[in-house]
Parts: sequence; structure tokens; C-alpha cells
Amino acid sequence: MTDAVAALRTVKRALLSVSDKTGVVEFGRSLAELGVELVSTGGTFAALSQAGVAVTEVASVTGYPEIMDGRVKTLHPKIHGGILARRDVDDETLAQLGIAGIDLVAVNLYPFEATIARPDCTLELALENIDIGGPAMLRAASKNHRDVLPVVDPADYPDVMSRLEAGGTALDYRLRMAVKAFRHTAAYDAAIVAYLEKQP
Repeated sequence: MTDAVAALRTVKRALLSVSDKTGVVEFGRSLAELGVELVSTGGTFAALSQAGVAVTEVASVTGYPEIMDGRVKTLHPKIHGGILARRDVDDETLAQLGIAGIDLVAVNLYPFEATIARPDCTLELALENIDIGGPAMLRAASKNHRDVLPVVDPADYPDVMSRLEAGGTALDYRLRMAVKAFRHTAAYDAAIVAYLEKQP
């Protein structure tokens, strides 16, 4: 086995939580067919469930329901611990706390820019469309891209699947996906700043 092949990362458990549902059912189904355990939230969980894709709701993982009209769903150690865990360092901690690792995070964010483009948009509505958990999960997965694959763009689903079906993702690919995710969250934050600076 070459070092490159040995370095490939497979996916045993994935978290899918997307605002843009384009392709997510097909992606989830393909992951499930590879034996990947799926965890999901809210509308993504509903879309996958209704399509007959086996998926576990985040609330079943954390032991807490979504609260505050969905403001708090994934901000929990059983989610972020699973994403941020270093596979050769933190395994004992995961075992002690009953946390399962998460190897892929597919997230895209609340449509802030589309919301503020609406003629009827109020400051209150804009604030409610600032995603908190999504960027946190993307940044966690990107920080830990050595072990976790961040996926922010539905257009990448087919390429991700072809790589997983061929044996896994290489470190350089996960790094490119991390850069793409950080670029996405940076642009998202920049749009929020630009909007709020214009408020009276």
C-alpha cells in the first residue's frame, strides 16, 4: 500500500445540514448506500426522511431538542466534539464521553444575502437569517480537515461521491475543500458586516 493510498480518509459518519437542498437527497442516499451513518437537522432531516433515506436527527444525538425556534440545534459537544476530534489524539476522550466521530460535514448557510435583497426585509428579519451553527460546523470541519471533509457547495457532491466510492479522500483534496469553506464563511461574514454598517 502506498503512502498516498494509506492517507485516504473514508467516511463512516456524516452530518448534513443545508439551507440549499439542491442534490442533498441524492447525496445522502449515495452516502447511505456506502454504509455511511447520516445525522441531520430540521428541514434536511425531513427531506431525507421523506425520501426514505435512513438518517438520525441531531436531537437524538445531543439529547436536546431544537430550541428557540431552531436558533440552537448543533451547538453541542456531541456534535462539535465529533467534528473537532483528532483521530490519533482524542479517541480516549470520545470513548469516555460517548461521542462518535463525524467524518464529513455538508453544510450551506442561511440565505442572508437573498434575504437582505428583499424589498420588505427588516433588520429583525436580516438578523434571524444570520447563520450561527452552520459556520461553526464548517469552520470546525475545516480546521480539522486532516480527518474531516467539509463540503459547502452542492456542485461538489458528485466529485465527493466519486472519490469516496474509489476509496476515500486525500489530504490535499480535504485541504482544498477547507479553503473553499473558509472562503465561503469569510464572504458570508463580510456580507453581514456590509449590511449592518449601513443600518442607522
